Formats: sequence, C-alpha cells, structure tokens
Amino acid sequence: MNITVIGTGYVGLVSGVCFAELGNKVICVDNDPGKIDTLNSGGIPIYEPGLKELAAANRMAGKLSFTTDLPGAVRQSDIIILAVGTPPLPSGEANLAFIDQAALEIAEAMNGYKIIAVKSTVPVGTNERLANLIRSRTDKRFDSISLPEFLREGSAIKDTLHPDRIIIGADCQSAADTMALLHKPLTEQIVVTDIRSAEMIKYASNAFLATKISFINEIANICEKVGADVTQVAEGMGYDKRIGSSFLKAGIGYGGSCFPKDTRALIQIAGHVDYEFKLLRSVVEVNQDQRFNVIRKLETIFDGGLHGKTIAIWGLAFKPNTDDVRDSPALEIIQHLVDNGVKVKAYDPIAIDNFQALFGKEGVAWCDNAMDTAQGADALCLLTEWDEFSGVDLKQLQTVLKRPILIDGRNVFKEENLLGTDFIYYSVGRPSLNQGVKQQMPVLLF
Repeated sequence: MNITVIGTGYVGLVSGVCFAELGNKVICVDNDPGKIDTLNSGGIPIYEPGLKELAAANRMAGKLSFTTDLPGAVRQSDIIILAVGTPPLPSGEANLAFIDQAALEIAEAMNGYKIIAVKSTVPVGTNERLANLIRSRTDKRFDSISLPEFLREGSAIKDTLHPDRIIIGADCQSAADTMALLHKPLTEQIVVTDIRSAEMIKYASNAFLATKISFINEIANICEKVGADVTQVAEGMGYDKRIGSSFLKAGIGYGGSCFPKDTRALIQIAGHVDYEFKLLRSVVEVNQDQRFNVIRKLETIFDGGLHGKTIAIWGLAFKPNTDDVRDSPALEIIQHLVDNGVKVKAYDPIAIDNFQALFGKEGVAWCDNAMDTAQGADALCLLTEWDEFSGVDLKQLQTVLKRPILIDGRNVFKEENLLGTDFIYYSVGRPSLNQGVKQQMPVLLF
C-alpha cells in the first residue's frame, strides 16, 4: 500500500519505518526541515534501539522516504496517517492545533479518495471534528479511521511489529477492512470498533496502566511501614491472571510523554461531561508524591539538612533505553535539591542533552560516566534503571563515594549484591534491606 505518515516524532517515525518494513511504500512528512535533513542523511532524531538500522535498510530498498512536501506526499498515497503531537495545555487538555493544521493541509492536497487515520492520541470526538474540518475544505471522498498506538519507548519496534492487539475505529466497513488488511501481518488480534470507542480505548488503557503503577507504589509505601518486601508482594500478585505481572514494579513513579499527559487529559475529558474522575485524580496525586520519596529518604539520612551536601544522580531519562526526559522524576528531584543548596552531579548514558534542554545547563555538574559522577559524593541516587548501573561493581562504587549511601529508586539491586559491602542502602518498599543485612522488623500490635 502507499502510505503517508504525517509527523516524524516518536509514534510517526517508528510507525512509518515499520510499515515500510512490512513491504509498503511509505513517505514520512514533517514541517521541520532540519529533522527531515537529519533523516535523509541517515540520522535519527530520537533514541530508539534498532530504529536507525531499520530505517536505513528500508530507505536503501526504496520503500521509505522523508520530505517536507505534505501536498506531494498526500497525492501519492492511498492512506494518510496523522501522527503529529498533541502536547498538553496548562489545563491538562490536549493541544489540537497541530493536528487541526495538518488536517486542513491534507484537505487542500487531496486528489481523490483517501483513508485518513488518526494515530495521535486525541480526545473522544476529535476524529469526527477533523472529518468535518476536512469536508469543509474539499469535495473529495474520504473515510476517517481512529488508529490508536500502544508502543512503549525503548521497545517501540517490537511493540509495533508484534502488538498485543490492533484497534481500528471506523464507521465505514470497507475502510475498516483495508486497515485490517494493512495490519494483518502483525497480529490476528484486530479489534474493530466505532470511532469514539477506539479513541477512548487509548486513554482508558494508559489510565489503567498508570493506576497499576500508582497502586503498587502505594503498596510499597505500606510495605516500608510493616516490614514486607514489595517485590515479593508484586510477584505473588502477578501470578493471578486477573491481575497480571506487568506494571507492578515499585519505584519513583511514571513519567514520559504518555502517562502524565493522557491521565490529565482523561480527567479533563471527564470534567467536560460533568464527571469527576476521583480515582484517576488520586493516581496522578500518588505519582506526583512518589518521586519525592527520594528527597524524604535523603532528609532522613542527613538530619542536619541537605544544604552543602553533594548528591550524585544516576539516570535522567524517565525510563531506560530512551532519551525521553519529558516529565521525568529526575527533573523535579534535581530541581528540589538545587533549590535547597545541594551540589548535584548527574549522569545518563543517553539523555543528558535532552535533559539540559528542559532543565538548563547551570546549577548541575554534568558528568561523562557513572563512577566520575559518584566520586566524592555524600550519597548516590539511582533514578533510571539503565543496565550500565545495575552491572556496576558495588565494592568499587563504595570506595569512590565520600559516604557509602545509595538510594535505589528503581529497586535495581538485590540482597546478594549488597552482601559484603558497607552501603547504607534504601530502596522502594523493601525495608528489610539495609547495609546488605536483613533487619528484624518490630512485632505489629493491633
């Protein structure tokens, strides 16, 4: 099939490359000439394992191209996929200005029947509104499709080529059949719904996963009070097929471009129909507070105050295998430390440049590797579970720190890792681990 993907952000670029990998002819469009120049020169403007190689192979095969010429791309294609950004407004609502503009440009370029699929995450009813917008600018026939994405940064290619399911929201059966045929090589789990239900599935899915994360973090906080181990609790819960083991990893909360944006947007969507989504509001509140557990642990250790202390930070991306720092817990944690007179040293294998673009370069000592970051620090906080950090030699690490204090915000290390070290070790929901020795918790009296 001939496909145009509008938007070369995370979703658009990965989708375009993977559709080409399936044998389609794909044109990826972006209005940023610099980004298109980078792509045409063989570069990739985002970090995603395997994407650069896959893009290069499909460009070489003539199945994938990049351009700023939206009208030309639309005229050459049968399917137009909208994957432009819908960033949050201050209110939490999705900013639809970019997708509205793209829809108008599509309408003015149309030269015949097209299937227009919206892959961007948009509020319920947006596809219908966009269809009316397009109809106001063209008399050419088209069908609207809602095609929500469910990829995870760091494993986006795998998620795209081996999805759990494909959701197709359509009002026209023939258009739905065409989209099902396009996705048939990926999975047999193709679900066709009405358009509004497909739009809602995306928000509901992300809200539920965010709820699981906040839930297990609340359980972790209780575990710290009662002496239970949240990793064992989560494992035991996960064997229940009604619950499942995914997204039950306690830590310092979720971040990134999807969960924070989509949870707030769904709260706003509910508000517009006079419904208060109390549960999701609590999920957001729990997540916001969870990242400050790192600060609270530091304040407990240094009861004389943090001012003047040197704190090392390992990890700036919101998760490993991505350079995405949007709404990363590290942003607020480091800002709080700097505001309170702490000398911060920070390192991330991939995401330093993106982090500096949001945070700024001043006020933090940016380091080139993990050990230099830890050198001379009063404490080390691990905020992103990169493999580089989990494989570190803890005995060597304790020799470079001023004091062997390690706050593991992602529960990377286990008891056997800590044995034989002098670390004062704090993790999330595992109070029995301290200096590598299990401590007996007091008997609970009720």
